[in-house]
Amino acid sequence: MNLSRIVAHWAQFRPKGVAVHFAGEDITWAALWRRVDAATLRLASLGLNRGDRVAYLGYNHPEILALLFACARLGALLVPLNFRLARAEHEDILAHAGASMLVVEPDFYESAGAIRTKLPLMQLIALRGTPPGWFAWEGPPPGGFDPKLPGTDADPVLIVYTSGTTGKPKGAVHTQSALLWNIVNATLYQDFTSRDHVLTVLPMFHVGGLCIQTLPALHAGATVTIHPRFDPGLWLRDVAMRRPTHSLLVPATMKAVTTHPDWARTDLSSLREMNTGSSTIPESLIAPFHARGIPVGQVYGSTETGPVSMYLRAEDAKRKAGSAGKAAMHAEIRLVGADGRDAAPGAVGEIWVRAPNLMSGYWKDPDNPAFRDGWFRSGDLARVDDEGYYWVVGRSKDMIISGGENVYPAELENILADCPDVLEAVVVGVPDPKWGEAVVAAVVRRPGAALDEAAVMRLFDGRIARYKQPRRVAFVDALPKSAIGKVQKFEVRRLVGG
Repeated sequence: MNLSRIVAHWAQFRPKGVAVHFAGEDITWAALWRRVDAATLRLASLGLNRGDRVAYLGYNHPEILALLFACARLGALLVPLNFRLARAEHEDILAHAGASMLVVEPDFYESAGAIRTKLPLMQLIALRGTPPGWFAWEGPPPGGFDPKLPGTDADPVLIVYTSGTTGKPKGAVHTQSALLWNIVNATLYQDFTSRDHVLTVLPMFHVGGLCIQTLPALHAGATVTIHPRFDPGLWLRDVAMRRPTHSLLVPATMKAVTTHPDWARTDLSSLREMNTGSSTIPESLIAPFHARGIPVGQVYGSTETGPVSMYLRAEDAKRKAGSAGKAAMHAEIRLVGADGRDAAPGAVGEIWVRAPNLMSGYWKDPDNPAFRDGWFRSGDLARVDDEGYYWVVGRSKDMIISGGENVYPAELENILADCPDVLEAVVVGVPDPKWGEAVVAAVVRRPGAALDEAAVMRLFDGRIARYKQPRRVAFVDALPKSAIGKVQKFEVRRLVGG
């Protein structure tokens, strides 16, 4: 058996029911299965074999789901790319994954064409239209081709890239079985049934947009409305018009929705629950939803954990607002101190997770120390209260979460280090009311250098995604360091106003 049985099952039971709504079109379960079948035949006819990787570059689209389920049938792997990354970052990921095919939306045709000059063996597939030298995704699939459909639940099916603390991309590999266990955890968390309706607006190149609600809703036979990209006005419009029961937002998108001019006059009564995650959530972002009678559930996890590891259910949303909740049914959680032992009750420790929905490992990095005896070491710090609810208090790693996106300082620091006018530089996150955290570069100029903020900002153009770039540059005379010469980032944050 393989993951595509989710669609096959509901295509048999509810062929005329609406599985997905996208761009004004209702896609029935029968029609979604036809898309999966066509995608399977198309990929197989182009030579995609068991274990091969096919990447997708574009916005949210139903074909992401068709590709995922087609890969499940073929025993291949889908690599969804973050469309916000710079071209050089896409090249690095595609090369690291060894992708043999790239399915591309029109807005990215020019960039993909340039990428192929560096990766000439990678086939380019156009989602609409057919640029010269590309293959077409549209049109009837090849007739008479019969793939052997070798995919099974044990096979890897998804690689989701998250930049590492060294600035190098890391691909979290998820098996079909892991996605199914995550679906079970997510369904128990949100009480999904076939009568529900999910509004998906977060990008499905993240496990958040794909795995917290979208796949679990489809597994339950519910309807999923998909927006290509998040727009607060369109979110409000479709909550009022399409009447979803659930949606998922991160802090930056919650802020955008609740401060939109239409917030107060939009009918939100269809929402049985709003969900959020990705970082610690300020109560000031939760309160506007609670004031409208909408409980805000929370989920804790990461790309590596599938991501559903802990959750705060709707019935606890007000009483424990801001908590990450308790361990998911099919997950074990430990808080581990610096000495490697379980933290004492009430004390802060690093979150370790062991669960069947964990990634199987990092692509091409089987011995990564993030795993220890089957436990994933998250790098996040938390405490647990006397009722067993977890409260995330910070991160032991230097990762910054800005607008719901992970930013790793090492990526920016490597770029700054290449500039001859920069003597020293570090990147930190400081609290920001809009983005949760804002990226700030603390820079020490080389003596005699005439370096201003604009010049520093230009260093990142074309080399790294705009959302990762600093929002501010602070020039300092020296970086605070410990007795052994290590930069003290907590002092840097204080120095730059964090």
